[in-house]
Amino acid sequence: MNTIIVTGASSGIGRATAELFLNEGWTVGLLARSADKLHDMAADHKNALPLAADVTDPDAVQAAFRAFQDKAGRLDVLFNNAGIFAPGGTIDEIELEDWYQSVNVNLNGMFLCAREAFRIMRHQTPQGGRIINNGSIAAYVPRPNSVHYSATKHAITGLTRSLSLDGRDFGIACGQIDIGNARTPMVQGLVDAAIEAGRQPDPTMAVEDAARSVLHMATLPPEANVQFMTVMATTMPYIGRG
Repeated sequence: MNTIIVTGASSGIGRATAELFLNEGWTVGLLARSADKLHDMAADHKNALPLAADVTDPDAVQAAFRAFQDKAGRLDVLFNNAGIFAPGGTIDEIELEDWYQSVNVNLNGMFLCAREAFRIMRHQTPQGGRIINNGSIAAYVPRPNSVHYSATKHAITGLTRSLSLDGRDFGIACGQIDIGNARTPMVQGLVDAAIEAGRQPDPTMAVEDAARSVLHMATLPPEANVQFMTVMATTMPYIGRG
């Protein structure tokens, strides 16, 4: 049986992806801060393993990954997804607390989870696995007033490339999925803000389409890897946005 840990599994893209993998018969580690939400998700799935942890806490992340390894036996895939979009503004308007929180969750959290996944994949038998980082359209072209989010997502691209290089000798593949305007609570907040400001909101797509793209990346054979995938609402202003 294939195994995966999904971070940020309690809502949005993480939840949709976790539910898809559960329905596909994978053993799924549901990692997020909200234990209640995770246990509710796991109630109808014997193949779900709730892993309540804050991705910014190194000890909690390590404990969660070790608990999953103990129960599932191995880790085939990490969907490194947990992230936040703090209140926006121009750089002089961004509160330092929001900057630090963005870096801590979006970058440090992904680093910590990738670190534990890499450690497990390197030492398990058979060796290897796959890490899929959730980047963003903002990893290439920023939204206005999102310097904190965009900076962290650009950093994820560097993380992805480094993991791809360093993982070669251990059978560990790493790819990045860059998702544009899937209808998550975070994107809905941007839509609502646009409407409130009297602007036309950007087009969106179903979050399940993003989840299916992650499934495609995860189910490739070991000798194949999607290095970077962009999946987005067809008419969103990405091409030519910047």
